[in-house]
Amino acid sequence: MASVPFTPALLINGEQRAAATGRTFTRLNPLDENTATIAPAATPEDALAAADAAAQAFIGWRDTGPGERRALLLKAAAELEAREAQFIAAMAAETGASAQWAGFNVHLGAGLLREAAALTTQITGEVIPSDVPGNLAMAVRQPAGVVFGMAPWNAPVILGVRAIATPLACGNTVILKGSELSPATHGLIIDALHAAGFAPGVVNFITSAPQEAAAITEAVIAHPAVRRINFTGSTRVGRLIAQTCARYLKPVVLELGGKAPLLVLDDADIELAVNCAAFGAFANSGQICMSTERIVVDERVADEFAAQFAAKAASLPCGDPRNGPTVLGSVVDKQTVTRCNALIDDALAKGATLLAGGKAETTLMPAAVLDHVTAQMRIYHEESFGPVKAIVRVRDEAEAIRVANDSEFGLSSAVFSRDTARAWRVAQRLQSGICHINGPTVHDEPQMPFGGVKDSGYGHFGGQAGVQAFTELRWITLQTAPRPLPF
Repeated sequence: MASVPFTPALLINGEQRAAATGRTFTRLNPLDENTATIAPAATPEDALAAADAAAQAFIGWRDTGPGERRALLLKAAAELEAREAQFIAAMAAETGASAQWAGFNVHLGAGLLREAAALTTQITGEVIPSDVPGNLAMAVRQPAGVVFGMAPWNAPVILGVRAIATPLACGNTVILKGSELSPATHGLIIDALHAAGFAPGVVNFITSAPQEAAAITEAVIAHPAVRRINFTGSTRVGRLIAQTCARYLKPVVLELGGKAPLLVLDDADIELAVNCAAFGAFANSGQICMSTERIVVDERVADEFAAQFAAKAASLPCGDPRNGPTVLGSVVDKQTVTRCNALIDDALAKGATLLAGGKAETTLMPAAVLDHVTAQMRIYHEESFGPVKAIVRVRDEAEAIRVANDSEFGLSSAVFSRDTARAWRVAQRLQSGICHINGPTVHDEPQMPFGGVKDSGYGHFGGQAGVQAFTELRWITLQTAPRPLPF
């Protein structure tokens, strides 16, 4: 299905423009490999110009009142929602996402902007008692400076907005680096903010060809005005970002890979667990950091659960999202197909049973379910980041906890039990930054502290946790009476 390619622009100091060299790069549609987007291939010089613009704009933006910031963020939310049809088209073209997933992205992205608007009057401090007579001691939160955000392709509106909304609310200026796989989608976010009326330099946007991403990223991190960095993406790239930030002593929030376990205890509501597991496993074709990756089921209810879950997975429609509604659209690229097919082959060779789906030849991958998965299989440990999911059978609650924690990742998790006190005790023992009792592993709200442990990263987005991440905490004193000094 041919269409006119999307052509986003850089935004530097309020000017939408091409890269200084005029160079571009191309993003292809994963299904038919037609050109989806032709985007500017920024140079390090373009990136430094964005950092310079943000640094200059920070001087005025940090002193704006909360009402002004709130009004602009609320207007940006409305502008974002007004572009929903454009977002749906761009996400289908660039990443093969379904209209349902794209619409959800827009809805939550607007919610993130509105929550950020509400935070503008919640950036508070405290008075701390001092032993010095007449000394008024305060802990004060102030804007940090320029914030550099890097967002991925898989939930592009949610994660692109999240990278910059709370930083803006706190009085920082921002630079968003768009994903090479979804530059037009990320560019639409910037269009919305630009239309909202932020002053030149407060919001800046750069895109780069994949081979130049590392040089541009380091150039921005090294810029002295850049005081905070946030990155959402793979653990492999997150390690490189962390190393670069460490060299320049820059704080960074990292939200990385996941291998979310969903525990089905012997007293679980099976129908509820099946429905939540299916949503968590197959939303956006399993390409979400919180996606349910391992379904850990007590052997006493495993047969019943596996039969219902396999039937549910087999019923999910899969198709080209440009041709109408579907649950599973295209995965992002052929590499995903190759990886998931290899995981299926490895599991079957080592004794797993295929209950639904199977290997795919195109990026339209049906929901696949593997039962009797063991620790000897790659899919037990490796993040599939696709619609291929594993059922691991366990003897009891203790083994369920052990298996759930037997992972280098620790982002999201879920526990299903009719005994909520029991589920609470289990949740407290899971090594994950997020746990949902009787709910899916895929769940996000703008005001919640979102972050992981272990190789899923560190730091938090959302609510007061986000305010803490993107402000400086300063100790300021006011001496209100003469202070005796020793000399």
